[in-house]
Amino acid sequence: MHGALGFSFSAFAMGAGGLAFFHGFRALRLQQIIRNTPTAKVRSLAIGLVELQGTLKSRSRTRGPFTDRDCVWWEVELQTLRDSNKGMKQWHTVHRECSGHPFYVDDGTGEALIYPQGAEIRAGDVVSEETHGFGVPEPYSSFMENRALGMWKLWSIGPMRFRERALEEGRAVFVLGRAEPRPRAVEVSMDDEVLEATGTDAIGAKYVRLNDGRCTAVIRKGPRDAALLISDKSEKSMTTEYGFKAFGGLVGGPLLATFGLWCLVEMAKNGALPFLH
Repeated sequence: MHGALGFSFSAFAMGAGGLAFFHGFRALRLQQIIRNTPTAKVRSLAIGLVELQGTLKSRSRTRGPFTDRDCVWWEVELQTLRDSNKGMKQWHTVHRECSGHPFYVDDGTGEALIYPQGAEIRAGDVVSEETHGFGVPEPYSSFMENRALGMWKLWSIGPMRFRERALEEGRAVFVLGRAEPRPRAVEVSMDDEVLEATGTDAIGAKYVRLNDGRCTAVIRKGPRDAALLISDKSEKSMTTEYGFKAFGGLVGGPLLATFGLWCLVEMAKNGALPFLH
């Protein structure tokens, strides 16, 4: 390899290796947390990091923006097709959005209220559709226009991909997060008009009052936690998956970075570095 191309490849390998090592270390940490945290029952939740297994339950009306499906949580991605550094076409995310509405997890002994902000969601069905340029159909055009995405008309000139991930009510999930005492504010005493303003009117103010009152705890991502993890895989499957990721990152990352450094050294020996000319 010579010149700017070889230098770019070496720098990319070193950067990618470092990034892979970082993700491998994080995966190892998550694997250890999952392995060392016993699965608890909602009825007897302790305050702190907990694992739960239960089924999802809606708190407020939530519908996927693209599919219009009832769900407890959704995430959408808008992607455009661009040239990558390797000269190949790749999908690039230009907008991502999540519903953010809290929902319940019921394990048969009680209900916990989940705040999904900052969660790593590894569950749910993904629906994807691609367009070929020169405009996009509904409901995508209305979605982008309503969000005041300034570049949406330019994006729609070329190919786009629209992805929606949704968690539906009744889905069995594994949850790893930080349990906190149910705040007094959850025991709502507001009138129906106030509850309507919060988006809970569709299921009904009485429903929210009743179920919030039954909640044993609130689960969210703590400021120092590795993750709030919600998955439709078992604890064993998650442990194995993060183990493979940890091995790949912690072993493959340094190897890739070392290879990039070796290429850089060889180029320096041969006087092929572009900035030495």
